[in-house]
Amino acid sequence: MPYLDYAASAPLRPEALAAMLPLLERPAANPSSQHGQGRAARAAVETAREQVAALIGAAPGDVVFTSGGTEADNLAVKGTVLTRPPEARHLVCSAVEHHAVLDAAAWAEADAGARTDLAPVDRLGRVDPDRLAALLDPGRTALVAVMAANNEVGTGQPVAAVAELAHTAGAVLLCDAVQAAGLPGVDMTADGIDLLALASHKLGGPTGVGALVVRPGTSLRPLVHGGGQERGLRSGTLPAAALAGFGAAAAAALADRHTGTTTTTLSTLRSHLLAGLRALAPDLEINGDPGPEPGRAFNPDGSGDPGLVGRVAADLDADGRRHPLTPAAGLPGLLSVRFPGRRAEDLLLLLDRHGVACSAGSACASGAVTPSHVLVAMGRDPVAARETVRFSLGHASTRAEVDAAVTAVGQALEVLAPADGSLDRRGSASVGPGEGSEDGRRTAPVRPGPGSPDPHRVAAARPGVGG
Repeated sequence: MPYLDYAASAPLRPEALAAMLPLLERPAANPSSQHGQGRAARAAVETAREQVAALIGAAPGDVVFTSGGTEADNLAVKGTVLTRPPEARHLVCSAVEHHAVLDAAAWAEADAGARTDLAPVDRLGRVDPDRLAALLDPGRTALVAVMAANNEVGTGQPVAAVAELAHTAGAVLLCDAVQAAGLPGVDMTADGIDLLALASHKLGGPTGVGALVVRPGTSLRPLVHGGGQERGLRSGTLPAAALAGFGAAAAAALADRHTGTTTTTLSTLRSHLLAGLRALAPDLEINGDPGPEPGRAFNPDGSGDPGLVGRVAADLDADGRRHPLTPAAGLPGLLSVRFPGRRAEDLLLLLDRHGVACSAGSACASGAVTPSHVLVAMGRDPVAARETVRFSLGHASTRAEVDAAVTAVGQALEVLAPADGSLDRRGSASVGPGEGSEDGRRTAPVRPGPGSPDPHRVAAARPGVGG
């Protein structure tokens, strides 16, 4: 059963299960209790705190455990806004942030008097620091949110450069590192990050736990009140077994990064997957950074072949010598592609029948009518956005899974091929009964109706939260 949906949730690592079992099998104990069993549970929690901190270059005392990345992002955005006076509640978020950030910012606008600006991205999905800087309001901007790598297209972001801009304006930087914490990795200290969100299940740990890592001196208003756990920033009884699994997964992910073999393997598998898909669909288009493709033409400005949009250009130095411009590293195992003329939901239905697990854009937004806010922000039109499939690989992925997925895609594309063997000028195709005309063919591309959301405002990104 090929599983190519690691960006939604990674399978549980053996190391995480092994760390959890002893705490699940022994009598339950509250880590805040003073008896021996409580102290043992507390020791497991603190070991996990050390392992999570090591993964992202922080001190153990900076780690605040939460129920996941969504809660971490909400605590960061809302908790920061609520510490600021009304006139200093300005937020700047990249237009491709996760809904956990964007929806929290929308709450801050509606309920806390904040105002929010979205920083635009290029066709790769990467933030331009200069354009972001123009949105900052020194003394009034409270928080800047730029994720480490995008969950839908895999593009890495210039986090350190944005952190410097944010700090100059008197703001804190929130970095959602849910996808990138394992590979390619982040360093909270080196990158100047003030608030960093993590989720266990994206690393191969259990679902339901995550963390917000808080740089010392960063002010936050707690959102959950009660027993005062986690330095008073997040009350609630800590799930010792789940946190032990989180810590073990973080340690395993760090080991993968240090050896370098997992990154190489994932990059190789991604290239193999892309080659197989290109053979089936030569008109396939890549969303985000296409990454290295041996033998393919260089295209620095995104013109020409849309499959090479955003390839990093070589630049000329003062002496006229060429040197590469190297962007922030993206996710080595994520491939977002458009199959022109085939709706993602139709393709996913057929792939599911073959046991292939993947997603249309973000997993939690797969059933939404609204096209992906990430793809729209990158310049894709709504039709192209709804023809996009995300394949994502991880720690247990194999070449056999990739080959099986390619075979299944080939069979699905045969079913979804246009009846006349061609595509219309917008990339639309016949997709079966029930859409467009009496014979069921899509005779015109889907277009947004009146009142469709503007992708450059917070309210634009609202099909759901997660993934």
